[in-house]
Amino acid sequence: MRLSLSIADFTWPDSPAQIGPRVDRIARAADQVGLDTVFVMDHLFQIGSNGPPENDMLEAYAALGYIAGRTERVRIGALVTAVSYRDPGLLIKSVTTLDVLSGGRAWLGIGAAWNADESVSLGLSFPPTSERYERLEETLQIAKQMWEGSDRPFEGKHYTLTRPLNVPNSLTRPHPPIMIGGQGERKTLRLVAQYADACNLFGGSVENVATKLDVLRGHCESVGRPYEDIEKTMVEYFHPDKSVAEQVDSFGRYAEIGIEHIVLGRSGAFVDEDFEAISELVTAAAAL
Repeated sequence: MRLSLSIADFTWPDSPAQIGPRVDRIARAADQVGLDTVFVMDHLFQIGSNGPPENDMLEAYAALGYIAGRTERVRIGALVTAVSYRDPGLLIKSVTTLDVLSGGRAWLGIGAAWNADESVSLGLSFPPTSERYERLEETLQIAKQMWEGSDRPFEGKHYTLTRPLNVPNSLTRPHPPIMIGGQGERKTLRLVAQYADACNLFGGSVENVATKLDVLRGHCESVGRPYEDIEKTMVEYFHPDKSVAEQVDSFGRYAEIGIEHIVLGRSGAFVDEDFEAISELVTAAAAL
């Protein structure tokens, strides 16, 4: 099992002046202890489960560019990009740029978006749910086409690209891995089966995750996709007050039902002192 990190809270006692140095230290520590990926949320205000909207939050792709420049090995991506915040041509160009400049370490994490408050507050488009899913599917189609190197016109219901040229193309071939976040059984997991290299589930309980994986398996059978082709990932909290053995035992229960990759979140911001335990977690989880 692989472990990754999700930096979702940027509010430290010495913020905002020390946000840059703190993110630098966290990213470099993640690189050094063997974590697979450093993710950041694609939110513009802090979300309710982490704190009030007035807490510090960074724009995802600018933050990922900074992290890419501070690291050498660890992969980088958004967990996950809100499809309605960026037009697809610009989004794929941004992820491609991140992949090229990082030496082939970028993910495209993407989902249908949900935070209407930050969207309306900042004047961003936030269509109804059904339309966001339509836009998500078209964005995935555009991503595959641009990374294939085809600049033929794309005409969809919501997007028209007269020449989706993507030069330079990504270093990662055939394309940066595509992760779709969310666990809606009818739409999200169908799109995972059809387009994605990885799913990302919310966890909650082993039974809930097992149910979602069974639904994903069914969608894979429907579209003729090997279930094994899709990397099964989920978010689980790192608990600094729990022992490494306790946390690895929890990871093991998810590994038994097919989870291959856990993204560590945290209640509150990560701090330097967390990484001794995280280093031990990485080593122990590798044996699962």
